[in-house]
Amino acid sequence: MKTKNSCHPPESSFSAGGQAKESSPVEPIAWFQDMVPHALEYATEEKAKGKKIVGIMCEYTPRELIMAANAIPVCLCGGSAEMIPPAEVYLPSNLCPLIKSTFGYSIQKANPFLEMADFLVAETTCDGKKKMYELLAERHPMVVLELPQKPDDPDAFQHWIKEIAKLKSELETRFTVTITQESLRDAIRKMNRERELRRKLAELMKDEAPPLTGRELLDMKSLISCIPEDLDLFEKALEVLPGRTLDPPAESRIRVLLTGVPLPHGAEKVMNIIESNGGLVVCQENCTGLKPLLEDIREDTLNPLEALAEKYFHIPCSVMTTNARRLDTLRSLIRDYKPQCVIELVWHSCITYDVESYFVRKMAEEETGLSYLKIDTDYSPSDSARLAMRVQALFETVRGKR
Repeated sequence: MKTKNSCHPPESSFSAGGQAKESSPVEPIAWFQDMVPHALEYATEEKAKGKKIVGIMCEYTPRELIMAANAIPVCLCGGSAEMIPPAEVYLPSNLCPLIKSTFGYSIQKANPFLEMADFLVAETTCDGKKKMYELLAERHPMVVLELPQKPDDPDAFQHWIKEIAKLKSELETRFTVTITQESLRDAIRKMNRERELRRKLAELMKDEAPPLTGRELLDMKSLISCIPEDLDLFEKALEVLPGRTLDPPAESRIRVLLTGVPLPHGAEKVMNIIESNGGLVVCQENCTGLKPLLEDIREDTLNPLEALAEKYFHIPCSVMTTNARRLDTLRSLIRDYKPQCVIELVWHSCITYDVESYFVRKMAEEETGLSYLKIDTDYSPSDSARLAMRVQALFETVRGKR
């Protein structure tokens, strides 16, 4: 997968134990800044051993089920602006950049994970994605999970269980395996461990002086879950990061809760703008942040498939109507992480998040008294200066409230 230097964060200076950065590198942060090559090496090696690769498009696909089939789940969401023009030959230009970038990788055959995938699992999280999947399916074998749109309906969860059961059957048929209760429980234990470690890393941002930036925390993930080296380095990060200081100091920055759409690898523009203009993203509620990490799966359940379905069913996506769980989650995160303002990111033409921003703004301003800013943008850097001015104005408003 091609990356550009502009996709990588600027190196932040810090001191730990009185030593300068050059003589005291934090290995976990450096490791995850090179996450893509590490994931590609792992996938290539495991594929050579006979493991199957399953591409996924969203957090609703249960990674545990794929792992229990002795396969590797790989996230394929596109974050490259370079992949958008090739996609626009086939897709409308006013479509969400994440959708176009994901499809552009297929057109250009530029994502090695996509090219080595044995099949894809897609999810009906928006109409734009659903129609793009029809084009993508001409190039790649695919299964589509149908999400229940009204999560509070009495029959919604039963519908979702049936979708998960069909995915289980599809994996078993395609890969000639049997997903046993024990293999599923083993995968659940592994994913619970990863979620716990990443939650603990995120909880470091609750401190008055967090030891890392929001961008560094955003980078501390992988396209592939449960790579052993990643888990080890999550644990190491929890050991070495406490006590680390940022320059400029975290206390001098505006604490930001970032919500809205996910920030796939390569699409960190807004995060970088926030943190290069005096902000510190102490909480990321989105799908590349805390949203998929907040709930684990019961490991001692008699029905692990149902427990698996329940965990993923609870993810509060804006495609759902109504989506009260998202607002409840935001209220809880605001209490825990004590942001001074809320910034909501909406990719161009992401209708569900755009409409739902009405409720987020109302909750932030009227219930918590926090200043709120909605940023509607795409992957292009052309509006970066204008967005920086809006972020600076927000921060001045926050300082004026002190």
